[in-house]
Amino acid sequence: MSFVHLHVHTEYSLLDGACRINGMMERVKELGQDAIAITDHGVMYGCIDFYKAAKAAGIKPIIGCEVYVARRTMEDRVHGIDNKPYHLILLCKDRTGYENLCLLVSEAHIRGFYGKPRIDLELLEKHHEGLIATSACLAGAVPQHLLQEDYEGAKAYAMHMAEIFGDDNFYLELQDHGIEEQRAANQGVMRIARETGLPLIVTNDAHYLRKENAKMQDVMVCIQTNTTLDDPNRKLEFKTDEFYLKSEAELKELFPNCPEAFENTAKIAERCNLEFVFNEYHLPSFPVPEGYTNEKYFRKLCYEGFEERYTDPPQSYIERLEYEIDVISRMGYTNYYLIVWDFIRYAKEQG
Repeated sequence: MSFVHLHVHTEYSLLDGACRINGMMERVKELGQDAIAITDHGVMYGCIDFYKAAKAAGIKPIIGCEVYVARRTMEDRVHGIDNKPYHLILLCKDRTGYENLCLLVSEAHIRGFYGKPRIDLELLEKHHEGLIATSACLAGAVPQHLLQEDYEGAKAYAMHMAEIFGDDNFYLELQDHGIEEQRAANQGVMRIARETGLPLIVTNDAHYLRKENAKMQDVMVCIQTNTTLDDPNRKLEFKTDEFYLKSEAELKELFPNCPEAFENTAKIAERCNLEFVFNEYHLPSFPVPEGYTNEKYFRKLCYEGFEERYTDPPQSYIERLEYEIDVISRMGYTNYYLIVWDFIRYAKEQG
């Protein structure tokens, strides 16, 4: 493994990504690569389909997301400031990283949504474990500072991200889609890498599988932005037709002097080893009062309900109750019963 695409948008980046998952695996094999990441915009609902398709094709799946990071806090909602969040790529190293990424994406939708589902740096600091971060596209904070000619701000942001994620868990992305601003930002990114020792990776922000798919993706963006292809005033989200799954050779033509940036993509892929287990139950654990196990608390509630209904029960009733409790405990359903009891209790209390 010498190069892996770590910045890829599937069909689950709605009206933005046009990489069909099944076709993607064929394309990865065609390119002679053996791993690939999914990094859809702000969502993770494509991850299971992606994982299963990759495994079936003998490709290593890397689970991630391109999250939106609020410029201030995720609670701030001032138009013109807070509706323009930064982009950041997050990749799962393990189960802990996956659980943290699920939490971040959920919080982004529940608490941080303002035009986009947003997180903030405070939340990242609490839930960064098990994740590798990369600086993303031109909409990332580091390139944005560089485009504003704020080199020190870009460098400081990069260093702060490195502090949050820890050693070897934050990487600076180099991209070249034939866009002038991107090439200018790359110079600043490489300077930051030289001065700080932060590692580089090459990515291609793939939104479609092959170059000839660019027109199809352009149509999707028109649907998203409520414009037409022949509208002379429409804003071009993608200024070139270079946002596809490129071969390593194509990318090395763009970055001939950065071998370590290619090697680092493979190193990241080797460190990302999340495995999903299917056909097993993974019930959440019900929080019980201090001093109780789940089984003891379940038994307590059962007997409370039993005593409400029967003042002088025959021994056969008690034996039946014990039998039912034993079956539920041995089957591992105690948490499930407590959870169902809890929402039924709450519903009754609310009328």
